[in-house]
Amino acid sequence: MVFSVIPAIDVAGGHLARWTLDGPQALEAFGGDPVGAARAFTRDGATWLHVVDIDHAVRGRDPEVSPIVRIRDALPDVRIQASGGALHGDVETYHSAGAERVVLGSAALLDEGATEVLLAGRGDSVVVGIEVEDGRIRARGPGPVELDLMETLGWLVAAGAQTFLVTAVGRVGLLEGPDLETIRRVVRAGRPVLAAGGFSSLEDLRAARTAGAVGAVVGRAALERSLDLPAAFDWAAGA
Repeated sequence: MVFSVIPAIDVAGGHLARWTLDGPQALEAFGGDPVGAARAFTRDGATWLHVVDIDHAVRGRDPEVSPIVRIRDALPDVRIQASGGALHGDVETYHSAGAERVVLGSAALLDEGATEVLLAGRGDSVVVGIEVEDGRIRARGPGPVELDLMETLGWLVAAGAQTFLVTAVGRVGLLEGPDLETIRRVVRAGRPVLAAGGFSSLEDLRAARTAGAVGAVVGRAALERSLDLPAAFDWAAGA
């Protein structure tokens, strides 16, 4: 099976940024331009991009779809996976803006009934985001969210979840390698798993694949060009 390497484009206030505990931090890479980053990643071989609305994720603002629209207009062939604390009512907004897949934020999982309704018949157009810290689901956005990991995965599978994106919260942006044990735990739920948090090298990608992941979302290492993306895409195509 082909392993998916998906570069992340995190956006705050219309500019490239990264999430920190103190709030969004602007980035100078590609002049701060999300479309510039998207063009570079597609030249490297990316067919999917993971576009994150940081303002919505950490501040609960209305969804900001302009980066998705701009990337879609500039690169009509690229496939976009939208993320950033999306709640049930945000999913269609991101789809309408041009996202092929939307990551449902972990905070949405507090409402089991609404999540079950949303997932019904959606196929893989909705990816369920599982943000994990200390072995439990803990969303990074506003408001306390803490759920048992395996119990939550159980009802999500029963509700029809097709794909999970598991994010190691404590490793985001730190380039310290993925949380392989958590990847293995989520893989046991029997659904395809994308992984995020800590990726910095081809060796990290290989380790995630060995742990059972079908893909990885790569943020800081892609933006800072510390990961050789063309080599990563070549490897992934034959993984």
